[in-house]
Amino acid sequence: MTDTTFDILVIGSGPGGYVTAIRAAQLGFKTAIVEREHLGGICLNWGCIPSKALLRSAEILKHGRGAAEFGLRSGTPEPDLQRIVTRSRTVSKQLNGGVDYLLAKNNIAIIWGEAAIESAPGAGYGEVTVRPPSHSPRQPQHAPPKGVLAAGRYRAKHIIIATGAQPRVLPGLTPDGKRIWTYCEAMVPPELPRSVIVVGSGAIGVEFASIYRTLGANVTLIEALHQILPMEDAEIAQIARRQFQKQGMNILTGVKVVGAEATSTDEVSLTIETLAGDRSTLKAERLISAVGVVANTSGLGLSDLAVALEDGPGYIKVDNVGRTNIPGIYAIGDVAGPPMLAHKAEHQGVICVEAIKGLPVSPLDNTKIPSCIFCHPQIASVGITEAQARKSETEILVGRFPFRANGKAIAIGETEGLVKTVFDANTKRLLGAQLIGGEVTELIGTFAMALEMNATVDNFRHTVFPHPTLSEAIFESALSADMAALHL
Repeated sequence: MTDTTFDILVIGSGPGGYVTAIRAAQLGFKTAIVEREHLGGICLNWGCIPSKALLRSAEILKHGRGAAEFGLRSGTPEPDLQRIVTRSRTVSKQLNGGVDYLLAKNNIAIIWGEAAIESAPGAGYGEVTVRPPSHSPRQPQHAPPKGVLAAGRYRAKHIIIATGAQPRVLPGLTPDGKRIWTYCEAMVPPELPRSVIVVGSGAIGVEFASIYRTLGANVTLIEALHQILPMEDAEIAQIARRQFQKQGMNILTGVKVVGAEATSTDEVSLTIETLAGDRSTLKAERLISAVGVVANTSGLGLSDLAVALEDGPGYIKVDNVGRTNIPGIYAIGDVAGPPMLAHKAEHQGVICVEAIKGLPVSPLDNTKIPSCIFCHPQIASVGITEAQARKSETEILVGRFPFRANGKAIAIGETEGLVKTVFDANTKRLLGAQLIGGEVTELIGTFAMALEMNATVDNFRHTVFPHPTLSEAIFESALSADMAALHL
């Protein structure tokens, strides 16, 4: 007879969900996880991972085209789109299988279907009804794991919602899967379009703009605000804009999207409007809508249970350990609001189950969560920006160190960009860091740890950074804030 009663039931198997389930099992909880489409969620199947595989292919193509600069003779490489896409799907499949392995290793039951919470646990058990998936999975689809539990009624003492998010749809810009794409269709193009319009210049937008521009498409990047990458430091965003334009991107900022329509089999027409009210029309073979994501809360039964949602954005309100206003129901990750990042979801889930266990926890501090954008050049940040610090009237020290003064960056041909640091002028404590340049996403973890440890300028000064490495720019930027840079 199938066991239908658990200590913890997690709804959603994305990075937040499956990591939460693993930690719960490690702590001795009898754990189950519900998934309706693919283990690993959007991130592993249609988001973070396959997009990075595509970006890596684009990066290698870029390096190949510049081989002569490094003294190499070769023919000019050309993209084989289907092989590029196939590789990205293979990478996704490998990690999808890895999640299956980890869940099995930790004796976590997998329930296949769509979950709705019928009753809250309170001081006892809550009930969850799991129904067969109501829609066909995205294609290509990795096969569901073997041995999953079927749809039915399940009970749990604690129910953790980790259902993630889905693409936001702007009025007048409804994706049709053919000419107007979300990031999902953009990840598996049947052929390379000659021209692409990308609406939205956040992380998703600039990453896909980078992919398609490097592969050879004419790309127009559109942003409603005056700054691309509106969540990033203004100085970093301006450097990125110059680099994107140098690569051949057309960038329009301060324009509103009025609407889009497919004008032929191979063309879409986009009407935009400036702040002054002037309208114009852009045309391209494909349009990618990258205007953010919204929380997946529908169908969970939240309104019947009076689970509180944030007005406007609609994500679930939680406290600093993931508890909702209803005892026994929790939420973590994208469905619980920004920042909508996989690593935030994982960390939040671990905190949530450790708090349920009664362990001492350090509540999540969103200002210490690093952000990475894998366009070229890469962008990474953590903590507060210079503008945010000045707005709070904090007296600050700002350090900058350009990669053009870093030996390793010169050697590998990645001299564009810089490392920027913000310190409190009185305590010399690190407040934030913003980076742009080659492989800076691999450097930001140092700053995240430094923030967590309340590191000061002197902590950086007394740390020996290896030579020759890009990480020396971290050291020099901190010294620069104290007017003591050695290589400037």
